[in-house]
Amino acid sequence: MDWLYLTLCILNANLSYTATILNIVTIYAIVKTSSLSKNFKTLLLSLAVSDLGVGLLAQPMFAAHIMDSKQNNETLNKPYNALYIAFGTSTHIFISASLFSVTALCADRYLAIYLHLRYQELVTHKRVTIAVTSIWVFSALTSLLSFWISTNIMFAYYAIRNFSCIITATSLSVKLKQTLRHHITQIQIPQEAQNHLVESVQRNRKSAMASLYVYLVFIVCYLPSICVLITIATISEPRNNLQHLNFYTLTLMFLNSTLNPLIYCWKLKQIRKTVTGKLRDVFSRHT
Repeated sequence: MDWLYLTLCILNANLSYTATILNIVTIYAIVKTSSLSKNFKTLLLSLAVSDLGVGLLAQPMFAAHIMDSKQNNETLNKPYNALYIAFGTSTHIFISASLFSVTALCADRYLAIYLHLRYQELVTHKRVTIAVTSIWVFSALTSLLSFWISTNIMFAYYAIRNFSCIITATSLSVKLKQTLRHHITQIQIPQEAQNHLVESVQRNRKSAMASLYVYLVFIVCYLPSICVLITIATISEPRNNLQHLNFYTLTLMFLNSTLNPLIYCWKLKQIRKTVTGKLRDVFSRHT
């Protein structure tokens, strides 16, 4: 089994580097891209910052925790190990923020397409900022509470949190896809208003499609972990093998932080141009 843990360490060390670099560049690109709506930009920044936190803190802590545990012949889930606490806290905060940010992103893009002109009136930037702030405060508070409750309750909470976000994001993404495909043809409105509706939908279409791809990658990366967490929370002892399996699925969740910036660059032309321009400048300075 040692070679498997060594592989995990090497994999997470490399993913940590790519997630950090890509998300730093992406955050710069999001800030510099003025053509993005304020709400969409705020939610993207929240997700990018959480992904940066995963690459900058959670993954290095994870790799260090595994190496430290193996060198000292300790269990990977030793609750009073300082390194484990640091790894657990950083992972909880940034994974939780990622989960809620993806869900909020799907909700925002669905409302932007569904509400049309009423969107700016109902979904104000102030409300989105409050929602994002609440996500981070809640993630930080629950990370502290996770060390004061039993392991069973902790894993149950993780399972419920992840499953709830998956179900909500899935429902919103399905509705978003259906709205993008059918909404204009299903509503009977005057031609002049319909032209305005088409313009409104087209303006939000690219960001909506980007959120759909973020959701799809999110599902692939998070669903295995949810299955493991639900199993751990519901079965009785012994469950050490499942807890070890949880570390493999956690690595897949971490991978999501590297993939998200690639999706932004692929699906959002404005961000792609800013990122490629910045990378071109960086490489030109080193040649």
